[in-house]
Amino acid sequence: MLVIRSEKLRRGLRFALPFAIMPALVLLLPRGMQAKYYAPVTFLMTGFALLLFLAGFERRELGTRRMILVSVMTALSVLGRMLPVIKPITALTVLSAMYLGPEAGFLTGALSAVLSNFIMGQGPWTPFQMLAWGLIGLFAGMLAKPLRRSRVLLYGYGLLSGAAYSMIMDIWTTVWTYGEFTFRQYGAAVVSSMPYPVVYAASNVIFLMLLAKPFGDKLARIGKKYGL
Repeated sequence: MLVIRSEKLRRGLRFALPFAIMPALVLLLPRGMQAKYYAPVTFLMTGFALLLFLAGFERRELGTRRMILVSVMTALSVLGRMLPVIKPITALTVLSAMYLGPEAGFLTGALSAVLSNFIMGQGPWTPFQMLAWGLIGLFAGMLAKPLRRSRVLLYGYGLLSGAAYSMIMDIWTTVWTYGEFTFRQYGAAVVSSMPYPVVYAASNVIFLMLLAKPFGDKLARIGKKYGL
C-alpha cells in the first residue's frame, strides 16, 4: 500500500481534500454538466477519498490493517442500506470514524454511498451523497474522544448528522429543480423535505443505540491490539 512520507504534504492533503477540493468538485459543477459528467466526478471523488485515507497514516502496516476494517464496515453499510425506510449507514460511518480515525470515517461514508448506489441507482446525486456521508464521518473522527466518552453527545451527533445530510442533499435538489442556487429556493427545498431529516435523525439515534457498544467494543479491542 502506498505511504505518503512527507508530513507537510499529508497535513495539506488532509485539509485541502475534504474542505476545498472535493466540495468544489461537487458544488461548483454547472447544472448542465452534472447529469453528463457525474460518472467521472464520482470516480474522482472515490480517488480523492482514497488519497485522503492514505494521508492519514505513516506506516504501511497500519494503513493495511485499517483498510481491512474500513472494507468490513463499508460492506456492512452497503448491506444495511438495503433495509426499508431506516438505514444504518450513518451510524456505521460514525463508529468507523470514532475508532479508526477521521480519514477512515470519510472513506467509509463515501464508499458506502457509491457502492450501494450500484444497487440503489447511480446518478448526479451520488457525488453529493459521497460528500455528505464522508464529511459526517470526518467530523465524527475529529470529535472521537468526546463522542466515545458520552452517549448523550453521540446521540446528539446522530441527530445533527441527519439534519446535515438532508441539508447537503437539498443543495442538489435546489440546483437540479430550479437550474440555479438561491437561498430562497434552498429554504423552500429544506422546508418541503422536512419529514425526511426527522426520519434520518431518528434512525441514526436508533442504530447508534443498538450498535455503539458491540461495534465500539470490538473496534476498540482491535485498535488496541494492532496499535491503530
